[in-house]
Amino acid sequence: MGRFEWVSKKPLDELATLYETNITLNKSATNYFENAYVVLLGLDTKNKQIAVKPITKEEVSLGYIPEEQRHNITIKSSYSRICNKLFLTEVSELINLDFTKKNSYKFKAHWNKDEKALIIDLSREEV
Repeated sequence: MGRFEWVSKKPLDELATLYETNITLNKSATNYFENAYVVLLGLDTKNKQIAVKPITKEEVSLGYIPEEQRHNITIKSSYSRICNKLFLTEVSELINLDFTKKNSYKFKAHWNKDEKALIIDLSREEV
């Protein structure tokens, strides 16, 4: 046996980058939103987490999701983006993000099968 242990490509971690006006998801996180027409945004202030839940066009057509809770998501080949400055102001106040000092903040995210949502962990900032 040789002295090297050959490793396989690891899937990239799901990352969310918070800007003053939007949340940008990396390619790994975007994979969960391929069929999303809009998303729901949730904020857990106690556990400091954001939930981003994909909603299909069919689900929207059923009419049970209020218009004011639907957020547009722009999906590109290598990332996706959800714009909502008001929501991000709330998030930045919760965890003291200062966009005048730093343009963006990256956080680890993971898919939660029970919630059927991407959970952004605001206590796990990537440096």
